[in-house]
Amino acid sequence: MSDKQKTFVFNRSNYILLLIGIGLNILGFILMIGGAAETKEAFNEEELFSHIRITLSPILILLGYIVIIYSIMKKPKKEKEEQDLD
Repeated sequence: MSDKQKTFVFNRSNYILLLIGIGLNILGFILMIGGAAETKEAFNEEELFSHIRITLSPILILLGYIVIIYSIMKKPKKEKEEQDLD
């Protein structure tokens, strides 16, 4: 460790992508909640089976997980490290 620099596994772009993915997941889950009836007699089919809750929310959640996995697997560029060594 004497002649090697300590480097982080993630760089700034990895963290930004990770936060974007987490934000997509949170937005998807927020859009999915709701639709519950306050009483047993009041059943609102349109609210329960809305397009946002059935289609858009799962797509956002899936995209969020894809972005998170990509941000974890993405390797940082080594150009800066090679220039520092010269």
